Amino acid sequence: MKKTSCVGLIIGFAMTLILTGCGGGGSSSNADSFISGNGAVTFMKIGHRIQAPQIKGLTLDSSTYILPKGKVAVINVWASWCSPCRAEAPTLSALSHTFPEVNFVGILTRDNPASAKAFVKRFSITYPTLTDDALLLGFRKSLIANAIPSTLVIDKKGLVAGRISGEITVASLTDLINRVEGE
Repeated sequence: MKKTSCVGLIIGFAMTLILTGCGGGGSSSNADSFISGNGAVTFMKIGHRIQAPQIKGLTLDSSTYILPKGKVAVINVWASWCSPCRAEAPTLSALSHTFPEVNFVGILTRDNPASAKAFVKRFSITYPTLTDDALLLGFRKSLIANAIPSTLVIDKKGLVAGRISGEITVASLTDLINRVEGE
């Protein structure tokens, strides 16, 4: 087997472990096989940050999106079947309006577009959601999306500055955005 094939298999296996974690038995339901975080916040000091991958791809409305550089960004990994994702959606939507200078982007994982579109409409989410969760592999050398939901904050230089593993709160995400914007 070629070296690149082995690397691809290893990365695929790692992502499967990350996103399936402590599932419930033999059920095939996505809701029965995901890791729910506890809202823990991780902040990386400037000298310890790793470059974020380029965030680009097709959105739920089939348009192409490329995350602009030079601004703080909030990347939220979510799925419509995820209870903590539903709980945090109104807060994320509100904070995206509170911080118009910050780029908010969703990354849909392990979900279907029809359910995701209904979720976006229900919670009045106005920021784009990308449909290719393979983008998450690009975070493997820094702070990975280790739960559903996970929220990553990218600094103005494109470096991964922080992560909230699990449901965000107004206080936790506001504090993280303010810290990174103030640098």
